[in-house]
Amino acid sequence: MTTTTGGADAVIAAARGFLGERISLNRAIREQHSRGEDTTTPTLPDAVAFVETTEEVSRLLALCHQHGVAVTPFGAGTSLEGHVNPVRAGISLDLSRMKAVLEVNEADMDCLIEPGVTRQELNAFLRDKGLFFPVDPGSHCTIGGMCATRASGTNAVRYGTIRENVLGLEVVLADGRVIETGGRTRKASNGYDLTRLFIGSEGTLGVITRIRLRLHGIPEAMSAAVCQFPMLAAAVETVIAVMQSGIPVARIELLDEDQMEACIRYSRLEGFAPLPTLFLEFHGTEAGVREQAESFEAIAGDYGAQGFAWATDAESRNRLWQARHDAYWAAVNLKPGHRGITTDVCVPISRLAEAVVGAKETARASGLTTCIVGHVGDGNFHCLILFPEGSQEGLERAWALDRAIVAQGLALGGTCSGEHGIGMGKREFLEQEHGAEALAVMRGLKASLDPRGILNPGKMFRN
Repeated sequence: MTTTTGGADAVIAAARGFLGERISLNRAIREQHSRGEDTTTPTLPDAVAFVETTEEVSRLLALCHQHGVAVTPFGAGTSLEGHVNPVRAGISLDLSRMKAVLEVNEADMDCLIEPGVTRQELNAFLRDKGLFFPVDPGSHCTIGGMCATRASGTNAVRYGTIRENVLGLEVVLADGRVIETGGRTRKASNGYDLTRLFIGSEGTLGVITRIRLRLHGIPEAMSAAVCQFPMLAAAVETVIAVMQSGIPVARIELLDEDQMEACIRYSRLEGFAPLPTLFLEFHGTEAGVREQAESFEAIAGDYGAQGFAWATDAESRNRLWQARHDAYWAAVNLKPGHRGITTDVCVPISRLAEAVVGAKETARASGLTTCIVGHVGDGNFHCLILFPEGSQEGLERAWALDRAIVAQGLALGGTCSGEHGIGMGKREFLEQEHGAEALAVMRGLKASLDPRGILNPGKMFRN
């Protein structure tokens, strides 16, 4: 459904009655909402609506449904796959002001929040309660956006992805109806699992306005470690051996030599060489953490690990993990005047070495600089492919390399996207991975819940 100027004008005029100045036509604000952290061509929305309540979302969606106007949900704008690009103009629905922590149930270890809350904000709120929310994508994204893209991150190997940590949702459907899914119990067997349907739907089936999360107790002890390897294959083989041994690592992150060089420069990581490196963290009791660390060190030593650096105090751990979280920005600053696109391949853990080493060899053969970083404990890794900014030829070469790396991952039984979602950037791989019949079922679900096609059009499907 293509947005018409008349339809958008009618929605904007009606929305003024309950949003007032919070529906903006300001060009600078519209430009800020024209895309995320991706390489898609920006698209200006007709207006940006800053909503603050579920009722406002409901009224606005009902108007857009009535007039056939596209709606693109927007959180923090950190998407890497074009999710927030309003490709058919219309309304950019900014949910970042919905930031309330509505309740925390300490005894049951759950909470209810609005979608604009970030992971950092929630954990600051929870700190004095001895609880934390573990899903850590490494960016300042909203938890609503994390739900929409089925996000993961550095802690997923122990605590699971956002999918495993959401108990229920409040969702506004395309026509303005509001539904609740899930609940506070840890399990239920009563009807279709609508919560999981909306997790990862990328704003194409409904707009998430409340989220009930599973929380976890802050561990008694934490220890972080960094170790380096002479060869990339040795670092990956260590990961496989550690995971198959059953050591309960909380985080195990891989940085290849190019990514380490970028982090050393950008984050001033002193005392490290530009070599393939593993960043780890262990959670548990004092004795348990010590035992886990010793077991890991013994395995890593068999693969030639060198330069172990241990950090048990919070300041040292935070410094190491901040460098890991800044890896994307470090990589794009490795070569001035360049931008990057990123792969998101995830493979079975037994095929990880083939996937990572194969991706690096393919990248070297292409002549493009790439930095590999990954949540390798669950088989997920990213290749950030750098290309000269403004160069169409460079962008096309980067996309060709992206396709080659994804094809290698799929051939190993993997997926094109472990945590970033599909958006616009990975639409071409969806049918390759799932087949035409499964894609037809997905389209049928979309048509049933959004018959006028107004919710985040152009994402997941090409039309």
